[in-house]
Amino acid sequence: MRIDLPCRRDEEVEVTLRITRVKGSRSRATLKLEGSVIAEWAALLQRECSDLLRSWGAVSLDLVDVSFVDRAGVEALERLSRQGVEIRCRPGPVASVLEGEGVRVTRDADGVDGGRY
Repeated sequence: MRIDLPCRRDEEVEVTLRITRVKGSRSRATLKLEGSVIAEWAALLQRECSDLLRSWGAVSLDLVDVSFVDRAGVEALERLSRQGVEIRCRPGPVASVLEGEGVRVTRDADGVDGGRY
């Protein structure tokens, strides 16, 4: 599964969130996010994770390639974390913002599972 979501904020800037289902663990579904987790995509992300939680029971979000999270994105990730979704990202600005807002983050210096899914 791959979902590319372009969003035109003005004529020069395009904001995209790419969500890719990563093959790997048989016990946990993993979604790799790339781009920006912003208000336009927060509801979709929550829906995708809720569907996976129902069918798999365990979900991990790989935020290694996420460069920006707005207020709505933080709130969505906080709700998902409370539902048991694992939020993984490398140390840096995104992890700091999420942790500063009370979101449980698993820090991963090399990407999820050291780059091995």
